[in-house]
Formats: sequence, structure tokens, C-alpha cells
Amino acid sequence: MQNNQSQKLCELLKKFSTAMLITHSESGGLRARPMALVEVEDSCRLWFITSEESAKVHEIEHDRNVLIACQDGEKVHISLNGQAHLERDRARIERLWQESFKVWFPEGKTDPQIVLIAVSPVDAEYWDNSGVNGVSYIAKSAKAYLSGTTPDISEDQHGRVIMMP
Repeated sequence: MQNNQSQKLCELLKKFSTAMLITHSESGGLRARPMALVEVEDSCRLWFITSEESAKVHEIEHDRNVLIACQDGEKVHISLNGQAHLERDRARIERLWQESFKVWFPEGKTDPQIVLIAVSPVDAEYWDNSGVNGVSYIAKSAKAYLSGTTPDISEDQHGRVIMMP
């Protein structure tokens, strides 16, 4: 069962269509690239689609630890540490396929090079200043500024979530 912060994290993730996938290169550096966020499960598990020959696939085979970063202007920010694994389940590829992917896979959903990347979250942090939270943040920031203190941010605005030990 998810706690409130885990549920909040999943709700926020489901609003994104793109995320930055950051992997460890074989030389030890970090590599980031924008990826279409194909699906977010209720457990906050993320799904991406790529080609089997892409560098990110080789990097995940070398080191499964990844970072996902999402940003919506000044409103919502998410940083998620996770464990990636590669999936070649044709039924899942069929289910997750979107016609826009044909740009990258001209053969369509039957392209043998298609591989899915599943990212199971380990821990995450979010900052949500959208909607009412944004108004609240402005008010709390103004009060803090005038009083010479720092703003008291609520769990709705900021949360740290531990998903796996």
C-alpha cells in the first residue's frame, strides 16, 4: 500500500510525457537524454521505449542505477533514483506502442530492435508549486522574507519518498 507521498509522487509523474533519463556511461561519466515517458504504473514504475542498439541500453546493461529528472517550468520538479531493467516482452510492446514511435521505428511495433526500459523507483524527491501549492508557496515565501526566516513547506509541496530499501 502506498503512503500519501508515494501517491502524490505517482500523480505528479503521470502528468509528464517526457523525462530526462540519466545513465552511467562506461567511462564513468553521466549521460542524460530526454525520453518519452510511455507509462507510469500506480507503483510509480516508469516505462520508456528505445532501440536495442542505443547507448543507453548498453549503459544500463553495465550499470542499472539511473536517475530520472522531470521539470515543468517553475511548477513541478521531480528527481527519482531507480533501478532500470530491459524488457523485450512483445505483448507489452504492443500494449504500450504509440503511432508517434514510428519515427524511430519505421517497421512499426514489430521492429525487432525495440526494447523497453522499466525503471523501478528506489527513492525520489518532488517539489510541487502548481495550483494552490503555488499560491501557498508565494504567501509563505513573502512571510518568511518579511520575518527573516525560511518558508515552512508542507508535505503537499515537497516530499522525499523511499520506495525500496
